[in-house]
Amino acid sequence: MNHVGMAIVVEDLPPLMWHAELGRSLPDMWTGTHHRGVQLHDLRDAVLVWGNKYGQRAWLRQLDHPVTRDMEDSVLKTVARLDGTPFPSTARLASRWVRGRMPALRKGSPELESAYCAEVVALTYEAMGLLRGRRPNWYDPGRFWSGDELQLAHGAKLGAEIAVELPES
Repeated sequence: MNHVGMAIVVEDLPPLMWHAELGRSLPDMWTGTHHRGVQLHDLRDAVLVWGNKYGQRAWLRQLDHPVTRDMEDSVLKTVARLDGTPFPSTARLASRWVRGRMPALRKGSPELESAYCAEVVALTYEAMGLLRGRRPNWYDPGRFWSGDELQLAHGAKLGAEIAVELPES
């Protein structure tokens, strides 16, 4: 399974995971409800669910760039705007990703009736001023892994992958 999310760490809040998924195992920290699609979860709980319930390994890449108050505000505005957006069907996800790669269809911003995980991270990075030049639906989860060269603005980089070790259950 390929998935990407974004850790959001702001002031005295617990570390949060911002992503889009089909599951609704955890309460969304923004709304307090259980729903599918774009969600904000307690990061620790999300990693434990993905590891224990789905048997997935988690990896972390830390942003190597100062995060300003304006960037934090942009992240929170993006959460407010996208939280609860439905996850697309498999066919819709594939067609959105393909359309993101077609030059003739890159003009304008696509209507966001649904969003997949990499698109959510790309939209958030874009709001922070770290990504530009591509439509958010051009990205797939692999673009955020260390084996791919993600071109971030202002000299920002993502560090090497760090394996997340789960506690013995």
